[in-house]
Amino acid sequence: MSDNSFGRLFRVTTWGESHGPAIGCVVDGVPPKIALAEADIQVYLDKRRPGQNRFVTQRQEPDRVKIVGGVFEGVTTGMPVALTIENVDTKSKDYDDIKDAYRPGHADFTYEAKYGIRDWRGSGRASARETAMRVAAGAIARKVLGAKVAIRGALIQIGTRPIDRSRWDWAEVERNPFFCPDAAAAQAWEGYLDEIRKQGTSVGAVIEVVAAGVPAGLGEPVYGKLDAELAAAMMSINAVKGVEIGEGFRAASLTGDANADEMRMKGNRIEFLSNHAGGILGGISTGQDIVVRFAVKPTSSIPTALKSVDKNGRDIEIKVKGRHDPCVGIRAVPVGEAMLACVLADQLLRQRAQNG
Repeated sequence: MSDNSFGRLFRVTTWGESHGPAIGCVVDGVPPKIALAEADIQVYLDKRRPGQNRFVTQRQEPDRVKIVGGVFEGVTTGMPVALTIENVDTKSKDYDDIKDAYRPGHADFTYEAKYGIRDWRGSGRASARETAMRVAAGAIARKVLGAKVAIRGALIQIGTRPIDRSRWDWAEVERNPFFCPDAAAAQAWEGYLDEIRKQGTSVGAVIEVVAAGVPAGLGEPVYGKLDAELAAAMMSINAVKGVEIGEGFRAASLTGDANADEMRMKGNRIEFLSNHAGGILGGISTGQDIVVRFAVKPTSSIPTALKSVDKNGRDIEIKVKGRHDPCVGIRAVPVGEAMLACVLADQLLRQRAQNG
C-alpha cells in the first residue's frame, strides 16, 4: 500500500489498522527545540475519542498517545517524531457475519478489487480509526505554527438540519456533544439523531474549520496552491465527499462586485472589507481567516438490510452489527482541524525555506 504520507517539509506518515495491536505515525520535518509533551497531544485526541456519548460509536478506546522518538528533555530534537496508540477494545467477532460481503457505500469492494485481499476486522485502514494519528500529528503542527495561529472547527449541519449562523457562538462548541456553535440546533439534533438511530440508518454532516492569525503569503501560485492542498487534505478524510473554500459553490451565483473582497488602508496595512475568498487568493493566504467546509456522507455500516453481493458472486442482503456512529461527521470536527493545521505547518516551513 503506497501513499500513507502527506506533506512536503512537515510530512506525516501513518500506519496501523483498526483492529491491529496499535496505530501510529511518524512526523518528519519538525523543527528542533519546540516544547512537546504527550499532554500537548492528548488534549486533541480526547476531543476525537470514541464512546464519549450516545451519538458516537461506543467502542471504548482511551487513545493514550506515547511519544517514542524525536523528543528529548521535553523538546523536539529535529529528528522524526514518532507516536503510537494501542488498540484496546477491538471486537473483531462483530464482523464475522460480513467478512465475505461487500457493504454498500463502503470501501470493502474497492479495497479487494485493488489488493485482492482486505482486512475485514473493522475495515483495516479504511476505518476512521486511522484518523486518530492525524489528530496527533495536528497537535504537533499547532506547535510549529505557534500560539498566534488559532484553529477551530464546528459542526454546522447534520442531515437536513443546518445551524442558524446568526446564533453562532464559539464557546458553545465546547458545551455540547456535537461541536455545534448554535445551542438551539444542538438541542434539536439530540432528538433527531435518536430517531435516526431507531430507524436503523445514519445521516451525513457538514463541518467548518477556521484558521485565524495565518500570515499572508503562504501557498504557491500554481501547483502548490494553498486551497488545492487544503482540498486534498480534507478529501483524504474518511467519508468526505465535498470541500469548499470561502463562499465555495455559492460564489457561482454571486456577481463580481458582490464576490470581490474590497480593500482599504488601515494605518499602514491593508484591510479587507469582507472574506468571500475564505482567506486565499491565487492559491496564497491573504492574512484573513482561512475558512474551509467539508461534507461527510452518512455512515455506511448500518443495521438496516441492504442489497449487496459477496466475494463469491452471490446476491445477498446485509445488515451490519457492531458499534457505529449514526453520524460519523461529529468526530470529523477535530480531524478537520488537524488536517488544516498540518497543511498550514507544511506551507509555513516551505515559505521560510524559500523566502527566509
